[in-house]
Amino acid sequence: MEKDFFSRREFEEAASYILERTRYKPKIGLVLGSGMGGLVREVEEPDIIPYEGIPHFPVPTVEGHPGELFIGMMEGEAVMVMRGRTHYYEGYSMGQIAIPIRAMQLLGIKILIVTNAAGGLNPNFEVGDLMLITDHINLIGMAGFSPLRGPNDPLLGPRFPDMSKAYDLELREIALRVAESLGISLREGVYICLAGPSYETPAEIRFLRKIGADAVGMSTVPEVIVARHAGMRVLGISGISNIAIAEPEEEKKTTHEEVLEASKVIVPKLTALLKGVIRELGRK
Repeated sequence: MEKDFFSRREFEEAASYILERTRYKPKIGLVLGSGMGGLVREVEEPDIIPYEGIPHFPVPTVEGHPGELFIGMMEGEAVMVMRGRTHYYEGYSMGQIAIPIRAMQLLGIKILIVTNAAGGLNPNFEVGDLMLITDHINLIGMAGFSPLRGPNDPLLGPRFPDMSKAYDLELREIALRVAESLGISLREGVYICLAGPSYETPAEIRFLRKIGADAVGMSTVPEVIVARHAGMRVLGISGISNIAIAEPEEEKKTTHEEVLEASKVIVPKLTALLKGVIRELGRK
């Protein structure tokens, strides 16, 4: 299943397969997190492409990630929506996780909106909250597991991409304005990415809080790194699906079922927010 390095030719094969099966030329890409696939109902007259058929595309193995591309119209803009993503813990390499974003790059996507279900580390957060990602901590990458590891193709991006503005300030300001106009409470914070698939111990939770993280998950950051390497502008939104357990004596445990259940509260707010953001982008 695992392969570390991929060439531009392989990315082009994936992009060509998609291009041959859609009528649209989207400039906005969306990645939907665990349990958030219902948002694809907002895509009008979509071309639906299962991941299984796309050359080199990794296929999700986790509940809540169906593995389909929906390409169509949303709020008057052409969009490409990933209904589900793959994760490092599934056995895929970071290079494989990057393939869908590389395909988006070659198809002309300029803005990437990433979403995820995340554990709340900030004690002020509640289940069902939305968090605007202002920055991230790439704990996996600090250990050497980067989607940019290996030969660099300068036609795809620079060898040493700057990550000081990973999450586009203008897009964040638009999201905040839209949230305020809709009466949606939008938290702001730092997302930290761990490898998973086990949830964190209480000691790990206390450590993550101390180093400045507000929400924790097992995805998103590799995609964002590749998107920024590709020159895309990125907006990130976390749905707080559970509150991290910081004390071992608490009679509570975190489960994937809990995460999926929380999405029923998160998805309606997230849908309204993202539709508003895309509508605003169409006015520019």
